[in-house]
Amino acid sequence: MDRVDQAEHIAVTTAENILDDSPEGISVQGALFLIGSVIAGRRSDRAEATERLRRAEYLADAIGADANYGWTAFGPTNVAIHQVSAAAELGDAQEAIGKAELLDTDGLPDGLKSRRAQVHIDTAWAYSQHREDAAVVINLLEAERVAPQALRYNVIVREMLRELLKRERRSATPGLRQLAKRAGVLH
Repeated sequence: MDRVDQAEHIAVTTAENILDDSPEGISVQGALFLIGSVIAGRRSDRAEATERLRRAEYLADAIGADANYGWTAFGPTNVAIHQVSAAAELGDAQEAIGKAELLDTDGLPDGLKSRRAQVHIDTAWAYSQHREDAAVVINLLEAERVAPQALRYNVIVREMLRELLKRERRSATPGLRQLAKRAGVLH
């Protein structure tokens, strides 16, 4: 609702003031730092995004495993997912690709399909910056396989698909047109 500054302030201030060192408290604190890191990335504040990711990584290491305390999905894998997202928000396509290629989402608790899909969406965006259209399509197909709704309702995905269709070479991107239809971009 155009109150991102307030959201960022609330998330970070709350995270900094959580004193609960139970797994639930650590998870909430870490999740709030992750939210703050993505917001900082959207404002192109690399230093703040990096610092918040570092703090979240420290907390994830304290938990030591992927969990879903308090429905936060917080743990080492979710921190790694947010590292990819922050790199994408900061416009650092190469870093996003590098981090995504090292990421294994199999350790995430069941039911976290949107987190798994987000990695593929961010990676698709990164590949689109290099105009590696086949890699974009592969990542979007994987995101669709994991969580079909993630494609249909994601503005960035729909925009990527429109851009891919403009420069389409059918032999290089088989499956693009069908994917665009399923995402509601082509009719």
